[in-house]
Amino acid sequence: MQLPILPQFLLTKRPPPQWDPFTPGFKRLSKSACTHPIHTIVIIAILASTSYVSMLEHSLFGKGFSVFNYGGAHKRADVMEGKVELALGQETGWKWEENVAGKVSGAQNMVLVSLQFPEPTLGNSSPVFPEVSAQELPSEDSTTRVYSVPQDELPGFLASVQAVDSDEPKRQWVMQIGDLRQGRNTGLAARITDAASNVWKLVQNAETLDIVIMVLGYLSMHLTFVSLFVSMRKLGSKVWLGATVLISSTFAFLFASVVTHRLGVPINMVLLSEGLPFLVVTIGFEKPIILTRAVLDASVNQRKKGSGSSFTQSAVVAAVQEVGFQIVRDYVIEIAILAIGAASGVQGGLRQFCFLAGWILTFDCILLFTFYTAILSVKLEINRIKRHVALRKALEEDGVSRRVAENVARANEWPRSPIASNDNGDGSESEGDSEGTAVFGKKVKDSSIVRFKVLMITGFFAVNIANLLRLPFMESSSSGLIANVGQPAPQLDIYTFAAKPLDALLNMKQPLALTVLQPIDYELRYNTVHPSDVHPGYTDIYGEPGSYDDSALFVDGMGSKMVDSILKSIEDPILSKWIVVALIISLFLNGYLFNAARWTLKEPSHEDYAEQQKDSSPAIKVEERIITVNCTCGGKGRKATKAAGHGNDADFLPDEPRTLSECEAMIKEKRGHELTNAELVELTSRGKIAGYMLEKILDTNKERAVAIRRAVISRTPATKTLTASLERSGLPYENYDYDRVHGACCENVVGYLPLPLGVAGPLTIDGIDYYIPMATTEGVLVASTSRGAKAINSGGGAVTIVTGDGMTRGPVVRFPDVIRAGTAKNWCDSEEGQRKLKESFNSTSRFARLQSVKCAIAGCNLYIRFRATTGDAMGMNMISKGTEKALADMQNEYGFEDMEIIAVSGNYCTDKKPAAINWIEGRGKSVVAEAIIPKHVVEKVLKSNVDALVSLNSLKNHVGSAMAGSVGGFNAHAANIVTALFLATGQDPAQNVESSNCITLMHKTPNGDLAISVSMPSIEVGTLGGGTILEPQAAMLDMLGVRGSHPTNPGDNARKLARIIAAAVLAGELSLCSALAAGHLVKSHMAHNRSAPVTRTTTPAPGQNGAVAPLKPATIVDALNKERGAAR
Repeated sequence: MQLPILPQFLLTKRPPPQWDPFTPGFKRLSKSACTHPIHTIVIIAILASTSYVSMLEHSLFGKGFSVFNYGGAHKRADVMEGKVELALGQETGWKWEENVAGKVSGAQNMVLVSLQFPEPTLGNSSPVFPEVSAQELPSEDSTTRVYSVPQDELPGFLASVQAVDSDEPKRQWVMQIGDLRQGRNTGLAARITDAASNVWKLVQNAETLDIVIMVLGYLSMHLTFVSLFVSMRKLGSKVWLGATVLISSTFAFLFASVVTHRLGVPINMVLLSEGLPFLVVTIGFEKPIILTRAVLDASVNQRKKGSGSSFTQSAVVAAVQEVGFQIVRDYVIEIAILAIGAASGVQGGLRQFCFLAGWILTFDCILLFTFYTAILSVKLEINRIKRHVALRKALEEDGVSRRVAENVARANEWPRSPIASNDNGDGSESEGDSEGTAVFGKKVKDSSIVRFKVLMITGFFAVNIANLLRLPFMESSSSGLIANVGQPAPQLDIYTFAAKPLDALLNMKQPLALTVLQPIDYELRYNTVHPSDVHPGYTDIYGEPGSYDDSALFVDGMGSKMVDSILKSIEDPILSKWIVVALIISLFLNGYLFNAARWTLKEPSHEDYAEQQKDSSPAIKVEERIITVNCTCGGKGRKATKAAGHGNDADFLPDEPRTLSECEAMIKEKRGHELTNAELVELTSRGKIAGYMLEKILDTNKERAVAIRRAVISRTPATKTLTASLERSGLPYENYDYDRVHGACCENVVGYLPLPLGVAGPLTIDGIDYYIPMATTEGVLVASTSRGAKAINSGGGAVTIVTGDGMTRGPVVRFPDVIRAGTAKNWCDSEEGQRKLKESFNSTSRFARLQSVKCAIAGCNLYIRFRATTGDAMGMNMISKGTEKALADMQNEYGFEDMEIIAVSGNYCTDKKPAAINWIEGRGKSVVAEAIIPKHVVEKVLKSNVDALVSLNSLKNHVGSAMAGSVGGFNAHAANIVTALFLATGQDPAQNVESSNCITLMHKTPNGDLAISVSMPSIEVGTLGGGTILEPQAAMLDMLGVRGSHPTNPGDNARKLARIIAAAVLAGELSLCSALAAGHLVKSHMAHNRSAPVTRTTTPAPGQNGAVAPLKPATIVDALNKERGAAR
C-alpha cells in the first residue's frame, strides 16, 4: 500500500538512515530469530497454544465453554440427570431431607427448575419469558431464574421455555439439553449434518445481497490463499513457506484476540466472520513474499560475490536491511488507518473490528520478522542439506570416493554453511574449530549433540508417560476441555445455587416432595433455527472483562497459568493430534539437523598395511640412523612454513637421528606424520613405504606427500640421470587442493600443469550471452573462435537443440553355441527382456535410467549395447555399475546360467575410439547448432563471401573427408574447440575422439545470407564427477552457469554444456573456413605463433657510445654457459 500524499522519502524502498527508525530494530530481531530458529519456533508455538486455550476458556465462548462438547463443560443427556430428591413435612421436622419422599404423608410432588443464562451475553440481550403457570421463586443472582413446577406439568413447562425470545431482534435463547431429540447421534457425521443444516438455515434467513457479498468475499479470500501458494511455489517452496505464512497469520489472530479481550473490547463474531475475508483480501500476503524474494536474492548475491560469510542468517539480515523499511512502512500505514477506524464514532461493530484488525497486523508484523524468518532459515538450511546430500551421492555413484565427494559437496554448498566457511581450503578447519560443529551459528561437539538428542527424546517420553499415568486419576470436572455428552453429571451442592428458593418453599409450611434439577443452561441464537438443531459453537459476543476469571494470565502467576494451559493443550482431543503431527515433523527435521551436525568429515582409519611393510631381510644387527643430508623437501626435517605447505608435523628434530627400526615402528603405530621429510624420503627410497601410501600416511598434508614423492623420484638410482632435476624443476606443486585429486582424479601426484586459459566471445546461444572458456596452447584458436562468435551474434546468435541423451556401455558375453546366443539376443530384444533389464539396471542408481538395449551377434559372442541417461554426470561409472547388475541378473535369475561374461566393455560402446556406431546411433548428448550470418557480415567481418564459403565447405569438409574415408570427421577443426573446452571444464580429454564427431553444413539462403549448422551426435560431457570437482574447472562451469547437478531436473546442466560446446564449434568452424577461403590461415598463424620469445641472452646491449653492438656467436655461447653454471 502506497499513498501519494506521503512524503517522497517514505515512498522509497531504502530511505536515508535518519528517516529509518524501523530497520535496525527489526534487523536485530530477525538475526536473533535466525540464529536460534528452533527456540523461536517453540516459544511462539507455546504462546500461541496458551492463547488458544485461554481464548476457548475465557474469551470467545464464555465461561466454561468448549467447542468440543455441545454446550459447555458438561452437556447433560437428560434433564433429570443429576437430580436430587428432597422432602419437607411434619415427619422431617419441617426441614429439608434427602431421599425420604415416601415418609411424608400428603406431600405435593413438585419440581424445582433453575434456568441459567451466561452473564456476559445476558448484558446485551435480555430474555423475554412467556407467561407460565409455574411459580417463580427468588434466585441467587440475576443470571438465574428459578420456578416451582408441579411434577405432572413439567413436560409442558419445559416445552414452553425451550426457546425464549430476547429483546434483540431475530435472536432467541435456546435451552441446552442433550435429550431434546431422543436418540440423537453426537458423532462426527451428526455434527457435520448439524453444521450444514445450520448454515443452510442461516442462508435462508439472510438477504440475497448479503449472501452474494459474503460468497464473493470468501471466494476472494481463498483465491488469495491460492495466490500465496503459487507465488511461494515460484520461489521454490511447494508447501512449507505458504503454510508458514498462514500459520503465522493464525497465531497473530490468536494473540490479537486475547489482547483485545484483555483490553475490554467485545467482538461480534458475526461481524468478524463477515469482515475477516475482506481484511485478508485487502492486506494480502505480499509482505512475506517480498521478504522471501529478498532473502533468496541476498543469498544469490553473496554467492556471486564469493562472500565467505554467506550464512543463511546473513542473507536474512541483508534482506531485512534491503526491504525491511518498505514492509514495516506498509504495516504502519495500514495499522494507522485501522486505528482511525477504531477511534471513529461509527457504531455497528466497525470500531471493534478495526481495533482487532489493528492488533492482528501488529502481531503479524512481529511474527513476520521472528516466526516466519525462523522457518525460512530452517527451510533454506534443509534445502542446503538436501543439495549437499544429492551432490555427494551423485559423485559417489559416479565413482568418486566418499571423502572427495564430501569435500566437493561442502565446497559447493549454498548458502554456505558454517562448516564450509570454517574450511581452510585444504580440508582442515580453522584453529579452535576442529572440535566443534556448527549448527545454525552455534558450535557444539558431536558428543554434545548426541547427549542433547537423548535428553530431549527421553524428556518427551517421560512427560507423555506421566500424563498417561495421571489421566485415570483426574476428575472429570478438572478440565472443561475433555468433558463429553453422555457422561454422568457431577453431583452439585444444591444449596449453592438453590438456597433462596428452598428457603422460600420452606416458609410456606406445606408438605412437599421436591425434585431439584440441576441448572439448565441457555444460549443466544438465531430465532429461525430449531433449538435442537443449532450447533452451540455459534456464540457471537466476547465476554466482558469481568468474566475473565484468569485475568492475570500474562501478569500474575505466569508460570502456573502457562503450565496449566499447556497441559490442557496436551489433553485437548484436537490439539493432541496436531502435537503428534508436529512431533513427527520435528523428528524428520531433527534428523536433518543431526546429520548436518555430523557432517564434519571423520576420515576412516588408515588401512592396516603393516604386513605390506614387513622387512623380509634378516635382522640387522647394526642399527642404521637416518641422517639428513641435502634434503630440499622441507629443510632438515623441521616444520616448513605454512606458505610452503609441506613441512612435517614435528616442530623440532629429535635430539639424535632416529634409527631405521624406530622409524619403521612409528609407521606401524600410525605415527608416520611425526617423521621428518628426510626420514620419509629415506624410508620410501628403501621400499619401507610404498610410494602411493604417502597421502594416507600424511593425510592432513597431502602437499607434503607430493614434495616427498618428488624427492624420492629425483633420488631413484635407476632413473636418476633423467629425473634428478624433478625436485628443483619448474613443475609447480604448491598451493593446490590435493584433497580433491586424491582418490578421484590422479595417483602418484608430483605436481600440476598450468595451461593458458582464454575466453572467446561473448557468444549468444539460445538468447543468452556466454564467454567460452578455452584451455589451449595453440595460438589464434581463441581469437578465431571470438571472430566467429562476433559474426554469429551479428545474425542474432546461435540456436541449438538436443536430439538425444544417452551414455552407452557395450559388454561382450559368450555362450556355448550360436543357438543359445540367438536365444539370448531374442530375449534381450523382447518386451519382457527389455523390462527386466531396465528393472535390474535402474535399481543401481537414482539417476541412471536405461533407455534401450541393442544386441549384435558374432558367432557365439553377444554384444549388448546398453544406453541410459545419467543425470548431470558423464556417467561411465554409473552405467558400468548398472550394466554389471543387469548382466548378473540375466545370468542368475533370467535363465542364462551358461552365459560367460567376457568383459563389461566389449568395444561396442564405443568409448574413446573412432566408431561408426557412435556417428550413427549417437552417444552422450546429440546436439545440432545453427546460425544465420548476414551477407554483409560475411564480407566485412569474415573477409569472404557466401558462395566461396559454401563451395569450400563442400569440397573440403564433405568431399575431402569422404576421400580420406573419415568417420564423423566432416568438419574443419571441431576437435580443436572441443578439446579446449574439455580441458577448461574438467571433461575427460580422451573422449574428444568421439565427442568431436561433427558434420558442418553451409548453404545460401534465398536472401543471400549464409546458413551454417553443425551436427554433433556424440558429445560426452558432465557437470559433476571427474575433473569437474577440481576448483579451477568448477569455476569455469560456474561461469557458464552449469556447475554441479541441476537443482530440479538432473541432466539439464550437462545438456546445456553440450549446447554451449556445439555453438562454440559452430563459431570455430565459421571462422576457420572463412580464413581458408580468404587465404588468411597461414598469415595469421605466422603472425601469432612464430614470434621469437624475448630472453636476456638475445637482447642486445648498448655500446660505449650508446650504439647497439651485435651479439657474436661466442658471446651467446658464453652467456649460455654462464647461465648453466649458475643453474648448477
